[in-house]
Amino acid sequence: MRIFRGFHHPDIAPACALTIGNFDGVHRGHQAMLALLRNEARHRDVPSCVMTFEPHPRDYFARQARKPEMAPARIATLRDKLSELAECGVDQCVVLPFDARLSSRSPQAFISEVLQAGLGVRYVLVGDDFRFGARRAGDYAMLDAAGAAAGFDVARMNSYEVRGQRVSSSAVREALALGDMDRTAALLGRPYSISGHVVHGRKLGRSLGFKTLNLRFSHWKPAASGIFAVRVHGLGAPLQGVANLGIRPSLDANDVNGGRVLLETHCLDWPRSLGPEGAYGKIIRVELLHKLHDELKYDGLDALKSGIARDCDDARAWFAARI
Repeated sequence: MRIFRGFHHPDIAPACALTIGNFDGVHRGHQAMLALLRNEARHRDVPSCVMTFEPHPRDYFARQARKPEMAPARIATLRDKLSELAECGVDQCVVLPFDARLSSRSPQAFISEVLQAGLGVRYVLVGDDFRFGARRAGDYAMLDAAGAAAGFDVARMNSYEVRGQRVSSSAVREALALGDMDRTAALLGRPYSISGHVVHGRKLGRSLGFKTLNLRFSHWKPAASGIFAVRVHGLGAPLQGVANLGIRPSLDANDVNGGRVLLETHCLDWPRSLGPEGAYGKIIRVELLHKLHDELKYDGLDALKSGIARDCDDARAWFAARI
C-alpha cells in the first residue's frame, strides 16, 4: 500500500475509488466496506484509496476547546491503522492533517478541491452516518448530488452487524474499556494488538528479575489499560508474556517514559538468541489476549516484585488452560 501525506503529491494516482473515514481499529465493519471498495475499484480499473485523518478530528477540536476530556480514546496508533489497511488490500492511503484549514473548508470546496481536483474520484463509498466539511454541513445527499453532476458515482454502506449488534469503533472502545478482550476480538475479527519499536526504559524490570520490552507512544490516548496476558510477535516464534499498558507517572525529570503511554511486556520465556540487549530497535507486535486486572499501586519494590510474579503465574495458568 502506498501512503501519502496530503493529496498534493505527484505520485498519487490520477483517478481512484475512494472511501473516507477515521478507520480507528479497522474493525469488521471497516473490513466489509474495504472489500466492497476494492471490488468497485476493480470494475473501474482504478486503485482503491482510503482517506483518513491525523489527528482524529475530535482530538483537534478537543485541543482547540482546551478540553482534553472531549478527545476519544484511540483504539490504534497511526502505524497500526495503516498496517491493517494494508492487510485489507488497499492500494493507497491519503493521510490528511486535520487542522484549521481542513476543518474550515466548506463541503463544496472539499468536493471540488480534494475529491475531484486532488484525487480524481470515480467512485466514493461512505458510511451511513457520514458528514463532512466545515461544521459537518455536508452529508450523503449533497455528495450524491455532486457526483451526479460531476460524473462520479457515490454509494452508502449501511451499518455492519454481528449477531444483531452494530460493529463500530465506539463498540470496540467500550469492549476495551471493560477489559473484554474476547468481545474486542469478535468486533475486530482478530486479537487486539499494538506494535512499535522496542525502546530503552529505566531498566527497573531487569533489576527485579523481569526484563521487559518497552513500547513508548506519544500523543495517544489508549482505549485499553491494565495488565494483560499477551502474545509477542516479531522476535522469532510467538512468545507468551504479561504486559502493562498505561501512562507512566513520574516525578523524575530524567525518566524518558514519564507521562507517556507505555506498553511494558515481560516474556515468560526470554529467547536466548536475543541476549540481554537483543530486542532494542526491533519492531514487535503485542497481542493483548486476556485482561488480568487493572493497574495497581504497590508499597515498595518488594511488593511490586511479588505482584509481577503473581501476574506471570496467572498468565501461565491462562495460557495452560487453552492448550
